[in-house]
Amino acid sequence: MEFRHLRYFLVLAEELHFGRAARRLAISQPPLSLNIQQLEASVGARLFDRDSRGVRLTAAGRAFRESATALLAQAEAARQLAREIEAGAIGRLRVGFVGSMLYRGLPQTLRGFEAAYPGIQVALTELNSQEQIDALLHDELDAAFIHTGRVPDSLQATRVHAEPFVCCLPADHPLAAQPELALADLRGEAFVLFSRKASPDYYSRIFDMCAAQGFYPQIRHEVRHWLSVVSLVSQGMGVAVVPAALARSGMAGAAFRPLAGTAVRSEVYCVWKTAPDHPARDNFVAMVAAQAASKKAVRQEKATGTVADGL
Repeated sequence: MEFRHLRYFLVLAEELHFGRAARRLAISQPPLSLNIQQLEASVGARLFDRDSRGVRLTAAGRAFRESATALLAQAEAARQLAREIEAGAIGRLRVGFVGSMLYRGLPQTLRGFEAAYPGIQVALTELNSQEQIDALLHDELDAAFIHTGRVPDSLQATRVHAEPFVCCLPADHPLAAQPELALADLRGEAFVLFSRKASPDYYSRIFDMCAAQGFYPQIRHEVRHWLSVVSLVSQGMGVAVVPAALARSGMAGAAFRPLAGTAVRSEVYCVWKTAPDHPARDNFVAMVAAQAASKKAVRQEKATGTVADGL
């Protein structure tokens, strides 16, 4: 039994006339008769009565008609589902992110993606960089936003964001009264630092920034999320060097000041596993990369004075 047999059967069941059914199917009458005979032989039951009075469905034919209709509907639904999945228009996308991405445009990116692909269900999970890499390797995430481009060979990474570091201090700290700080101003202060285990790249970057200014940070607390860093600082438990985006967190009790004399930047990479095939993930990564390229072009135009500062 083939789907062709079912389609021919249903058209004949509607027309109850071989000539009209053949014309609807754009075939001649003999092939239609042959296909109906093949279907009846496959089913093992007579589906039509044929005599001088015309063509009629048998009791078996009437019962088979319901099943054939359902089978074809299921087959069409399966074909449609396969096409939509191949196009990345339906399915589920698991995205990991570091907390600072909440202030680096991730919500806007997700709204744009969900508007373009309403059939994709996006599930977010906040994890540190190393946890996201592990989750990608174990197929527990489809895409991730992390603070390092150094990833295993089975993963791909593209930089999507870069910004300066700033100093984060308790709002009542004496240095908070200054409009700008040098990193050396933090010599002797107790530091709250992102955990080395959670993000070794960030830990090393901040440590090296301080070392380049002639001192090593006195690390008092290590935590696993950037918002935890800011929260501890806001409660007077130390100072920190954080990505500039965290100044938009609105954390009461924390003050953020630009850092002078350092060119080191905070970076974010979008990372994904090259296999298995995942069209929805590929569409998401393409959108993220396009947005990053657009923002970079705008920054370059601003730098050359070809775009108004308000843009």
